[in-house]
Amino acid sequence: MTGTSGAAGPAGRVDQLSGFRIGVTSDRRSQDLITALERRGAQVVHAPALKIANNDQDATLLAETRELIRHRPEVVLVTTGYGMRRWFEVADAAGLGAELTDVLEQAQIFARGPKAVGAVRAAGLEDAQATDLDTTASLVDVVADRDLTGRRVAIQLHGYTDEVQLARLRELSADVLTVTPYRWVQPPATDRLPRLIESAARGQLDAVVFTSAPGAVATLETAEALGLRTALVRALSGEVLAAAVGPVTAAPLRSAGIEPVVPERHRLGALIRLVCEQLGGHRVERYRSGGVLVEVRGRQVSVDGRAVALGPNALALFKTLARSETVVSRTELIDALPEVLDDHALEVAMSRLRRSLDVPGLISTVVRRGYRLNAFREHG
Repeated sequence: MTGTSGAAGPAGRVDQLSGFRIGVTSDRRSQDLITALERRGAQVVHAPALKIANNDQDATLLAETRELIRHRPEVVLVTTGYGMRRWFEVADAAGLGAELTDVLEQAQIFARGPKAVGAVRAAGLEDAQATDLDTTASLVDVVADRDLTGRRVAIQLHGYTDEVQLARLRELSADVLTVTPYRWVQPPATDRLPRLIESAARGQLDAVVFTSAPGAVATLETAEALGLRTALVRALSGEVLAAAVGPVTAAPLRSAGIEPVVPERHRLGALIRLVCEQLGGHRVERYRSGGVLVEVRGRQVSVDGRAVALGPNALALFKTLARSETVVSRTELIDALPEVLDDHALEVAMSRLRRSLDVPGLISTVVRRGYRLNAFREHG
């Protein structure tokens, strides 16, 4: 199930995400997201795609602020609440807060979304107006559509500059001043993000959560460098749920052919509730064989309520069999495994799966063809 959705359902149940393994690619506020998912029972794999870095010793930001105070822009565009707050923290610490406030009070201020509006108003600037869409393009549209062309404009950039929109703004304005309170940078060299991408591409994650467009871009670019972009896109378009906090974050995923779920309210809490709804409500699989019920919740399997510990190979075998209503060949089963096995190793793994499930007749061998799961999936 994809597309924009509400976030109904009990989001606070401690077991709602039990059994599910979720990848988190964010840096800023990642601990809030991870804690919320783990509180609901999820296993979280954290691999920041990008990190937020403050400008070195704030010298560049202070120079930009002094330039803005000197030129007194007529229009000010604010892209992020975090950037606005940090801008004023640095300006206040340098003794420039009062001058900056005076300049901005004389300007028309437009903010990209309610969080940016809230940060502007928290700085004591009450006349901020929100754009219709939560995008940088919508800020530039304001200049184009409201008879503001030819004015001196300042824009508070976020960490990943939209060069296309900045070029548009320069074509529309007499002078453009930029202020960059923080930057996106590559995290220290680790194998965490490659491991997350490999796990997702192999179907060993149940969801990957994205909270920024730059992070989504960096994830796709890293997958490309690993030779796994096609596999990652395929996984995030099917077996592995892709979730984005809002349409801006979703845009690079959609451009890659992935349709993530997006909450109606573009907030972290709404994103968490939507992931709970999608996984706990739509991705718990139940199979009936005679009077026996087998339930699969992500990585967690139970037989008539009895928890069954399955390793990665056994779980992959069961899920591959369960997806097919016919016989699954040995070749298909071997290809579905996270480890490379030969024919004999497949037989050993299948034997272990049967012993672990302990349901006579659930998995049958079809001579010279493969294996079949003798169960039907329950819906609803």
